[in-house]
Amino acid sequence: MGASPLFTCGWFLAAWEASKPLFFMAVDLDHVRAIIERVAGSLGVEVVEVELRGGGKSRMLRIFIDKPAGVTHEDCATLSREVSTIFDVEDAMPGGPYVLEVSSPGLDRKLSRATDFERFQGSRVKLTTRDPVNGNRHFEGRLEHFGAGRLTLDLAEARKKFRPKEGTAEKLEIELANVEKANLVPEIF
Repeated sequence: MGASPLFTCGWFLAAWEASKPLFFMAVDLDHVRAIIERVAGSLGVEVVEVELRGGGKSRMLRIFIDKPAGVTHEDCATLSREVSTIFDVEDAMPGGPYVLEVSSPGLDRKLSRATDFERFQGSRVKLTTRDPVNGNRHFEGRLEHFGAGRLTLDLAEARKKFRPKEGTAEKLEIELANVEKANLVPEIF
């Protein structure tokens, strides 16, 4: 008796996969980010984040940009146009089609670099630490100060679930290296 159809089909598919050329090559994200940073710098915008999601025919490259006066649709369109042209010329996104999305980071912008914390001093933030601080990992408050790799949060205005327990300090110092995730909290006046 021969092998079962499932086994035979599986063997054939594996052999065919091994013999065909590699169409989906790895993307060098450092090279992609360098291109994006170069173009963004020439346009006077800051690259907040670059992320590549999905695979195969459903890849999406997201670029979040910002500038002090806020990002316009024109900023996004210009960056998208210029970056995609360079990607095509340099074949920086090998492996077939992808969707390029360029946008602002939004009102709840992610904070990850020291420059983000310097820039947004005085803003409300919500953050999670890697290691507990005073028995807690989740905090919300006003970013009162950032310097020397430490941030000071004023917890006095925090929502109830983020308020410190009775008898604890209303100001908290956290090492930037201990911050796992941080975002701005939108304030509508």
